[in-house]
Amino acid sequence: MILSVLRTSWTLLLRDRAALALSFVVPIVFFTIFAWIFGGQRDSGTHRVRLLAVDEDSSPRSRRLLEVLAAETALDLRLRPAPGESGAVPAPFDRAHAEQAVRDGEAPLALVVPAGFGAARLSFAPGGDAERPRLILLADSSDPIAPQLVTGLLQKALFSGLGDLFLEGGIDSLDGVAFFTPEQRTRLAGLLEQVRAEPRAAAGPAAGGALPIAVEVVDLLGAGKENPLVAFYAAGLGVMFLLFTATGAGGALIEERESGTLDRLLSTRISMGELLAGKLLYLTSLGVVQLTVMFIWGWAWFGLELPSHLAGFVLISVPTAFACSAFGLVLAATARTRKQLVALANLLVLSISALGGSMFPRFLMPEALQRASLVVFNSWALEGFLKVFWREEPLVALWPEILVLALWSVALFALARRLARKWEMV
Repeated sequence: MILSVLRTSWTLLLRDRAALALSFVVPIVFFTIFAWIFGGQRDSGTHRVRLLAVDEDSSPRSRRLLEVLAAETALDLRLRPAPGESGAVPAPFDRAHAEQAVRDGEAPLALVVPAGFGAARLSFAPGGDAERPRLILLADSSDPIAPQLVTGLLQKALFSGLGDLFLEGGIDSLDGVAFFTPEQRTRLAGLLEQVRAEPRAAAGPAAGGALPIAVEVVDLLGAGKENPLVAFYAAGLGVMFLLFTATGAGGALIEERESGTLDRLLSTRISMGELLAGKLLYLTSLGVVQLTVMFIWGWAWFGLELPSHLAGFVLISVPTAFACSAFGLVLAATARTRKQLVALANLLVLSISALGGSMFPRFLMPEALQRASLVVFNSWALEGFLKVFWREEPLVALWPEILVLALWSVALFALARRLARKWEMV
């Protein structure tokens, strides 16, 4: 009897396509997506951080520091913007342009080497920290990993490429207590020149030591926000659950078909196109209300800056809700039963949520996968919300996201209308 129960259970599972999809297809798809994400990072050695560089000092020491950083495989160091369509080589970044590029999301960090970096001397004597060289990191704190990684790589670059900085500071500090003779100073000066000629031959402190120069990290976007990461959570989770809500509510079409209500509706003056349009408007209004409730909750309890960004929230919420609602109608028109709808929703919603950035930040994905994620419409919705709440860009900057979401809405609604032809009465 036990074997009979086992055989019957497997037979029922093999006949149930929805259960099969939930048991085998969804895990495989998720495994594939996250293997692309983390496998791509492993293949490239480590996650490459795009770092803009501004050399305000233009000294041999600052140029040597940037050369060492450019050789780091974990960094994508850029000294100037990419060439335009004309092919002309643009001017190097200045501080204002680098700061704006970070604000626009083109890079998570910009390194500024201020004037005087090459002339500053490192002092190991008590009270000498005020005169030590300093660097400035302009950061977008939406990527919390990048500043830590770049700070560590700066330490490595200083130890491996600027050994003369440590030797010079050590000589000055020791001379204050040992009082070198002129002959000793001459010999030490020769040693210092030798180290400058071959900086990588100098041994530096251990990699775990403190950074020998001052690094000022300036948070360009999150400094004035009460809880800066709430916008990421609200946008990512809001769009994902909006997809689930739209597909679940769109399943009312299946129930109406199974109960005969759909046939009775179509026998009246209403057409299938009008019925779907009404469903689309209902789902869109439901989605807008759902997003509004979530963001109001984030404002009331977690400090999300909703009142000051209300116009931008409305502009991006409406097309997002339209696209998600049209997507739900497509799934409802594709599935024949509630079980099939559940399987399709779990498979597609979770997959595009992972790919679009709701589950894993897009900036941590390999660049190829970041470009591929633009194929799914929810990544555009997330980008729109981040423009509003994180980068605080003007409303006119939302037109690419609004246009893409509108085109997706029209295309998905047209597909749902075509798939729904099978339900029309002849």
